[in-house]
Amino acid sequence: MTTEAKPRGKYFEDFEVGETMVSPARTITSTDIVNFACLSGDFNEVHTNFEYAKTTQFGEPIAHGPLVYAVMGGLQYASGVNDGTLLALLQINNWKMLLPVLHGDTIRLEQTVLDKKETSKPDKGVITLKRTCRNQRGEAVQEMEATLLYRRSPQ
Repeated sequence: MTTEAKPRGKYFEDFEVGETMVSPARTITSTDIVNFACLSGDFNEVHTNFEYAKTTQFGEPIAHGPLVYAVMGGLQYASGVNDGTLLALLQINNWKMLLPVLHGDTIRLEQTVLDKKETSKPDKGVITLKRTCRNQRGEAVQEMEATLLYRRSPQ
């Protein structure tokens, strides 16, 4: 007999405008940066060449902006918010890289619900979140507004 697991994620109805959710943290490693360079094909020296990076304002290789964005998605999943209830990423607005992320930085994701809209479909709703990625010092390193489609509660 097969039974379907109950989603642990938040349904559309569970989100409250103004609510802030904080994810677990994750440390970015040199291996993450190298693996992302291999995956993306972006071997820009600011990410992969220690000697070149010494001549930049960063002093060492930095993580790719899209790598941090991808890890933010993983942190959102790790928080349980999306598990079994997220249907789609609809839009990203105002994506800003505010500070570099270096090897050894530990980041977490803060998300605040900005807006909540019903759709014409009774089983779906749209949530807009302000996403802020913070390092171990609490500094914002990236921010954006993400619009996502979630399941509505089956009740």
